[in-house]
Amino acid sequence: MRKAATQPIWQRLFPFLTWMRALKQAPHLRADIVAGVTVALVLIPQSMAYAQLAGLPPYVGLYAALWPPIIAALFGSSHQLSTGPVAIVSLMTATALEPLASMGSEGFLAYAVLLAILIGLFQLGLGLLRMGVLVDLLSHPVVLGFTNAAALIIASSQLDKIFGVTITNGAQHYETIWNTLIAALTQTHTLTLLMALSAFAIMFGLMKYAPKTPSVLIVVAITTALSAFTGFAATGGEVIGTIPAGLPDFSFPTGDLEVISQLISSAVVIALVGFMEAISIAKAMATSTRQRLDADQELIGQGLSNIASGLFSGYPVSGSFSRSAVNINAGAITSLSSIITGLTVAAALLWLTPYLYHLPQATLAVIIVMAVIRLIKISPFFHIWKVQRHDGIVALVTFVLTLLLAPHLDYGILAGVGLSLILFLYRTMRPRFSELSRYDDGTLRDVEIYDLPTSDQISIIRFDGALYFANAGFFESQVLAVEAANPNLRFIIIDGGGITQIDATGEEILHHLIKRLHDAGIEVLMARAKKQVVDTLGYNDGLMEHLGYNRIFPRIKFALDYSWDKLGDDYDNINCPLRRK
Repeated sequence: MRKAATQPIWQRLFPFLTWMRALKQAPHLRADIVAGVTVALVLIPQSMAYAQLAGLPPYVGLYAALWPPIIAALFGSSHQLSTGPVAIVSLMTATALEPLASMGSEGFLAYAVLLAILIGLFQLGLGLLRMGVLVDLLSHPVVLGFTNAAALIIASSQLDKIFGVTITNGAQHYETIWNTLIAALTQTHTLTLLMALSAFAIMFGLMKYAPKTPSVLIVVAITTALSAFTGFAATGGEVIGTIPAGLPDFSFPTGDLEVISQLISSAVVIALVGFMEAISIAKAMATSTRQRLDADQELIGQGLSNIASGLFSGYPVSGSFSRSAVNINAGAITSLSSIITGLTVAAALLWLTPYLYHLPQATLAVIIVMAVIRLIKISPFFHIWKVQRHDGIVALVTFVLTLLLAPHLDYGILAGVGLSLILFLYRTMRPRFSELSRYDDGTLRDVEIYDLPTSDQISIIRFDGALYFANAGFFESQVLAVEAANPNLRFIIIDGGGITQIDATGEEILHHLIKRLHDAGIEVLMARAKKQVVDTLGYNDGLMEHLGYNRIFPRIKFALDYSWDKLGDDYDNINCPLRRK
């Protein structure tokens, strides 16, 4: 058998060397430059909006949009994934930091920087240890329930900026929304609401009638000009204000062990959720581009990008679905496009920040709402419910708990993961067990389903699943039930084709079961067993004493031939239901 090619060490340390070869082709270079600038035009206003969602000054979003796209492009494996501030990670950042400091304060900013580095170190460690499979614990139903709930939470959290009201946050998110709606009845700032409605109208119109135009950039330009012309800030409307010009300095954050210990659990959850979002997007794009994707290398890229974000005064980042779509649709071929994106953000920080002073906060709120409403998907809930009822329950419970427990979003995810593992364990505790007999076409099928006659001296049983501690007792009771139902039974043939593995408990139960049946005059045979299962059984001398390699057959037919030979010539004259017709 041909072995899979191993990745050279230089390719793992410097993955960017592989795609840089393609830059020799002029069309590739031109396409990547155009795509990079296009993504930057979306990223610049989005990053400020998402920083606001995270409870941070808008310029912090620009800092988080500077180095992360470049670092992720150099050390990740996806050529079109656009890394930077995203809605869900921004909301989870605000949730994680809110108990430690007031939003917008110096302490809040310092903790955001520290959180980004902790997330990056965790992702980098997973990538170096090749443990990207851990993200699979976040099953599709959990992610579906969480993203739908998070989208509603994110959208509703912008209501105070859309109505222009100041409210006191409640202990739970639904309390905060209720306070916002009550305040909006009497305290709505009319010009702020009109500005928000104008931004909504512009974005809806562009998305419907000119979907290829940079709607986010256009709405920012129009509302900023409108704000400056009308004196929006002087009327009490909130604007971005002064953004520090220049690039962020390198600085290493400080934090005592108590703060770090409080942030660790949030860092782990955000790291897994953020990477889950990034790898899902990367896989979808890799399918269309036929690019080889390495999940562990992507973890390294995402980890280093978060570390870089923290070291240059940014906050946690991840792969963005909307900007990645813009990137690939704009013609991006290599990761150079993301490097161009980062350099364009650097140019904006150096020369364009004065023009953003009059940008209304309401516009950023509208940008956030328009970005996350695409995450709300109802039909997948019904599909999952039809496919597997348990998965439907997991998705629904995760959705409801995330809404009820907000702003503690990690609780909803942990509850969903825990429930999915419990239900998985429950399903595997009672796998399919069936007795087989000969069908009209000569195949062996389930006796109960097809109402088939059975032999009184030979029984063929099939067990579909791993034989382990949670279901070994079930297997034993089912086999003993077959024994009790057939007093003249002489042979039990275990069809091992469905047994994927056996743990110590399963092996011990099987040992005692075979010995008990042997003492009762019933010989146990095994057919179609996988090599890893046979190897496991071979470690138990007592078990092999009663089973023996001479009773393990590659096909059920050989086990039946062995049984008939043992039963003798008289059995040849019996019309056995197991014989081929």
